[in-house]
Amino acid sequence: MTHIPVLRAGKPYTSLDVQEIPHVRTGEPLVRVSQANPGLVARGLNAAHANKRALDALSVSDLAAITRRAGRLFAEAELPLDGQTQSPGDYVRQVSGTTGIPETLCRENMEKIRLACSQIDDVLAGLTRGLDLSVLDEGWAEDNGRPLSYVRQTDVLGAVLPSNSPGVHSLWIPAISLKAPLVLKPGREDPWTPYRIAQAFVVAGCPGEAFGIYPTGHAGANEILLRCGRSLLFGGGATVAPWLHDPRVSVHGPGRSKVILGEDVVERWEDFLDVILVSIAANGGRSCINASGVWTPAYGREIAEAIAHRLARIEARPLNDPQARIAAFSNPAAAAGISNMIDVQLKSGGAEDLTAGLRGGRLVDLDGLTFLNPTLVWCESPDHPLANTEYLFPYSSVVEVPQAEVVHRIGPSLVVTVLTEDEDLVGDSLNSPHVDRLNVGPIPTNRISWDQPHEGNLFDHLYRQRAFQFARGA
Repeated sequence: MTHIPVLRAGKPYTSLDVQEIPHVRTGEPLVRVSQANPGLVARGLNAAHANKRALDALSVSDLAAITRRAGRLFAEAELPLDGQTQSPGDYVRQVSGTTGIPETLCRENMEKIRLACSQIDDVLAGLTRGLDLSVLDEGWAEDNGRPLSYVRQTDVLGAVLPSNSPGVHSLWIPAISLKAPLVLKPGREDPWTPYRIAQAFVVAGCPGEAFGIYPTGHAGANEILLRCGRSLLFGGGATVAPWLHDPRVSVHGPGRSKVILGEDVVERWEDFLDVILVSIAANGGRSCINASGVWTPAYGREIAEAIAHRLARIEARPLNDPQARIAAFSNPAAAAGISNMIDVQLKSGGAEDLTAGLRGGRLVDLDGLTFLNPTLVWCESPDHPLANTEYLFPYSSVVEVPQAEVVHRIGPSLVVTVLTEDEDLVGDSLNSPHVDRLNVGPIPTNRISWDQPHEGNLFDHLYRQRAFQFARGA
């Protein structure tokens, strides 16, 4: 059976404590993953300052070139896996096997990671607003005749990672070019992706000291968040809540992303159905950038019924089916719990599942797997609990709200696509603290521009500008 070790400064370590992760369909163990206790995590973090020197010895330009090579290797090469090798095809089947994500979506996410690496120069320019990054090599530089200096706020970037989508790992990749070593806690169902990315970087020429990978439990995750000067935390509302106001932790929680239609275009709502459908259902609806709500000033019921008919065509399929577009749940009980939660909230009144009558049940068993079929709920009020929530499958609600109120009522939203040419609505959206990323016009919520920060700015999280003066000629 395949084994994934702990990585301590790039060196594999086999633990006595090993967790077996089963295949989602057969239930048979697919991989054994060495586990790190909090003490092992702490010892790794004690070496952070020494590990940082390995990256400091390379320029940002050198590290960006390594990143570009690593992206190609990640997508194309046979890479080391604890004394064996892993091909790209092996990786796709293994990730699919433990997460329930269809192989087609695994390949798409692999390409997303490759693209993030290949466009690292654009990514860094977006994060730093075009800063000449040689300033990070020398510690200071001159900018139009004035001294400029930045200081890194941590020796290491920690990350507590999810299993919902391999593509999310593209968010921490720029840390290497920004000279920040990594201490990563993989998601339970996807230990594959961070390990393969690390191996791709090492083969591409990155010092192994840049990577610590510690599969661990809740206590080990807390050790990372408490001891790292800066961290990324991915998770649901309950997971991220204790860390929301800790400036050391960049929280990546529920997105509650939305599509808003303006009064000026709502008569043409049918023209935007493709944009809305992609926003809801792309990547199996598993991303925080998927739209979980459509807010419109009129025609709400008609829009909801049209979206429901489109979503109902997306069916559960075996994981190796080239047409598969939704993921199975690695924990069938979790799928049943979500479906039951939706049904309980529907019974309270004021909302209706419009997809229910267009296909079989929401909860479906197929090929030994458990799926949730895409679901579209029409809500009579934005105050209904199903009007502004998010689930780990293609789920969305439609609600009618007057345009004058919509931006003030949507609540915190990771991505908002505003379909309008109305300057007042665009202005309200631009000025709203609730909107993290804003798309104006028919741009799906899931479309990422690599020269724009996503859910926080990694450079600002890692670095701060400091006052710096020197006496010329001294």
